[in-house]
Amino acid sequence: MIKPRQQRIGILGGSFDPPHRGHLEISRLAIKKLSLDQVYWCITKKNPLKKKAFFLLTERIKKSKIITRKIKKIKIKFFEDKIKSPNTIDLIKYLKKKNKKKKFFFIIGSDNLIKFHKWKNWKILPKLTEIVVFSRKDFDQKAKKSVTMKQVKNIIFIKHKPINISSTQIRKNYLKS
Repeated sequence: MIKPRQQRIGILGGSFDPPHRGHLEISRLAIKKLSLDQVYWCITKKNPLKKKAFFLLTERIKKSKIITRKIKKIKIKFFEDKIKSPNTIDLIKYLKKKNKKKKFFFIIGSDNLIKFHKWKNWKILPKLTEIVVFSRKDFDQKAKKSVTMKQVKNIIFIKHKPINISSTQIRKNYLKS
């Protein structure tokens, strides 16, 4: 008897403040390169390592749904009311408990890998999910020398054409206009 293929889910977490084509592009690439069945955009009220969100949560969720509407494999999710935490470790534990037969891939940019060791229970995350790192302009070299890289061996790096956009830059441009 042939065992059915385990469903593969990518998790792209963050504040999506605001969501943009860079998020969309790495989601598309993750679906293709990792043979993902779905990518969850797990929107958080506030990044625990940042001061506060620029756009309201409802606006970020709405904008995320609008820009992903043509890609059926991307699902917009908000779990904080259920898990009572903005921390990735709590999200991953929750998803794994609810979806025992699914394989999860946690997607981050190389800029986040640099600070990954500051995340709550960061050493446990690679035991629960595959860590997938997408290249970010000006961050790759520092990321490859990070504390996390020295201690975690099974990180998947995805090379791709640079996507030169960030939520930070969009917010700065928004304030200028």
